[in-house]
Amino acid sequence: MKTRSKRYKSAVTNKNSTDSYSTTEAVEILNKFESVKFDESVEISISLGVDPKQSSQAVRGTVNLPHGSGKEVKVLVFTETPEDAVAAGADYAGLEDLVKKVKDGWVGFDVALSTSGAMKEVRSVARVLGPRGLMPTPKAGTVTDDIAAAIKEVKAGRVEFKMDKTGAMSVLVGKRSFQPEQLVENTKAALDAVSSARPDGFKGKFIKRVHISSTMSPSVLLSVE
Repeated sequence: MKTRSKRYKSAVTNKNSTDSYSTTEAVEILNKFESVKFDESVEISISLGVDPKQSSQAVRGTVNLPHGSGKEVKVLVFTETPEDAVAAGADYAGLEDLVKKVKDGWVGFDVALSTSGAMKEVRSVARVLGPRGLMPTPKAGTVTDDIAAAIKEVKAGRVEFKMDKTGAMSVLVGKRSFQPEQLVENTKAALDAVSSARPDGFKGKFIKRVHISSTMSPSVLLSVE
């Protein structure tokens, strides 16, 4: 902990925490922070102006990052034809067997997809998958009958985002090893996707604050217009 504390304090001196920066400037600052021995993930943390208690103001969606997420994604597919899903690149595929496995507490995957016909069985594990943000839904594009296309998109860098109970969310935009322009373009794509998910009829400032940070770094405040 002492090493991290020293690193953190050193990093903080590289920026004024009350200032906001353009996406390009923020990524430049982020890259000046001391790195660690592993390839840190880079995320943007977004504070929304919605009322999280109002179901009509829930914010959820997906973004296809132009340069991918840098993360190896394990994909599970609930389907009546598992052999087709495996051939399309799924890491796990099945229906009754996987439903039972998830009921027993297994969640060894990053994204769950489902065909529309399999959803009747999948709903029985909503209490397991829902709290972890893994429940397939049409709105997130994870309930589909074009499973091959969905697997391809997820593996290529499609990232799901979902608002939490406080009206905030985090969106993965890449890795510290990415080129600065790749992080900038991924960040802009993520912000555009979140902006497009603005609830119908919402009045007021939708995106209040955005910070960017890596796994072990301080955050940098972005200028959001």
